[in-house]
Amino acid sequence: MKVLLKTLGFSLALTLLFTFVTYLLPQVEGEAPVEKEVDLSSLTMDDFITLGEDLFNNKGTCTLCHKPAPLGRAPDIQGTDMVTLSDERLADQRYQGEAKDAAGYMLESMLDPSRYVVATWGKKGTNDSESPMPAIDKPPIELSAIEMDAIIAYLQAKDGNDVTVALPSPEDAASVASTDQKASDATALPAPATTVEEALGKYACNACHAMDSSDTLVGPGLVDVGTRLSKEDIRQSIVDPNAVIAEGFAAAMPADFAAKMTVKELDMIVAYLLEKK
Repeated sequence: MKVLLKTLGFSLALTLLFTFVTYLLPQVEGEAPVEKEVDLSSLTMDDFITLGEDLFNNKGTCTLCHKPAPLGRAPDIQGTDMVTLSDERLADQRYQGEAKDAAGYMLESMLDPSRYVVATWGKKGTNDSESPMPAIDKPPIELSAIEMDAIIAYLQAKDGNDVTVALPSPEDAASVASTDQKASDATALPAPATTVEEALGKYACNACHAMDSSDTLVGPGLVDVGTRLSKEDIRQSIVDPNAVIAEGFAAAMPADFAAKMTVKELDMIVAYLLEKK
């Protein structure tokens, strides 16, 4: 009887211990980025420029890649007069796009980045014909036309150039407000991913890492990561990416995935990467 009681007591204690450890693990469902409330119908141009700067540094995730050398994995936009540079690229014989001015070029580079790839910045093996940058009006970034105009206004104004994009019209502002309200009514938070493909898309993993090759995008290719890293190493690289940084790469990966991912999402991604051998 004593042995039975000891066994039951040990099992109960072990169960309580596992319950406590599970409670400590991140359980937060992926939260939408915090966005500032902006009254588009009453914006001044200064407000619009400030909005563009905020979008560039936050929701647009532009600074993830566009940094000064040697940290940057794309040209340093903030440190360059983009109006002058855009005019130079429009005159480049390699340019095959349809833009007619600097604002048009900047918009085109957001919507269709491969239309003109800056020399040496293309995907490896494409001879600068394909850009590693995702179209920012598509998931996972999904900027609206007004938000992209705001970024263009910021890029024009930051170096003292005239802003040529127009402020949102009252009709545009009303349309955006209606769309935002419908989206808010539909769901308060994005649903947790149910497959690894959904999880990879939700957290934009493919935007920075080639999953089926060793090509370098923003980060290293992960085609054989399971042969190089253990399960614990892979998990750490996601929840604490600055703990160990791959040789030759800058610290560019967001450090808040542990707070955004559910345990199931994290486990799915780790298991998927561990099998890549």
